[in-house]
Amino acid sequence: MSATRPFVLTIAGHDPSGGAGILSDIKTFEQHQVYGLAITTGNTIQTENQFHAIQWTDLDFVLESVKKLFRTYEIKAVKIGIIPSLEYLKEIVTLIKKQSPQTKIIWDTVLRSTTEFEFTTIESQWELRKVLEHIDLITPNYHEILKLADSQKSAAEIAENLSAYCSVLLKGGHHPRQKGIDYLYVDNERAKLVSSRIINSEKHGSGCVLSSAITANIALGNDFILSSMRAKTYIEKYLSSNKTLLGYHYV
Repeated sequence: MSATRPFVLTIAGHDPSGGAGILSDIKTFEQHQVYGLAITTGNTIQTENQFHAIQWTDLDFVLESVKKLFRTYEIKAVKIGIIPSLEYLKEIVTLIKKQSPQTKIIWDTVLRSTTEFEFTTIESQWELRKVLEHIDLITPNYHEILKLADSQKSAAEIAENLSAYCSVLLKGGHHPRQKGIDYLYVDNERAKLVSSRIINSEKHGSGCVLSSAITANIALGNDFILSSMRAKTYIEKYLSSNKTLLGYHYV
């Protein structure tokens, strides 16, 4: 067992390209000097350019793994990625909080792939809000947050409404006008996070990297604002690391 590094857990999909999912999360965790554990919600067939298929992991198998890990390790924070349904997510979140109420949960709200493969459909706003009450932070972009509401409100209005249930980091990478500016809704306040450099390169799995960097920083004892700021610095270096869709990890 790690004597000095806090334990963090990713519960997400396996992307064989290593750009997203648990492989990307573990790379990010290692760079932040936290010890990463991983549970797979699904095995995918994909590259950085195209998503082909997914085979979901049986929920009972995931839950049994969660039990074993929490009985063995003191896990400070958990990042959750792709899931097939809200019920699947609810069962995982409920079990984590039952095993360890103080563990922070971050949900990277990946509802579809960039090639339009649908992972999760939000069918009940009531069920969504019941789940969010047990999650500490969600990290949607401007496309994803619109799918978390059944209204015609703006992304900012939806983020503010959802922040009544958990903290919300509204990522600015897909904003049509303010690209790269994130807004963190936490403790009834809104913090504006501005990029320190001009980013011209996109990366496969950048959302996974950002949420896992936040998870690592939270496990290291930082609050949500500082964790988000440090994660933003990390993701900017990642996006600038090369000109391909597969980025390099370094602090």
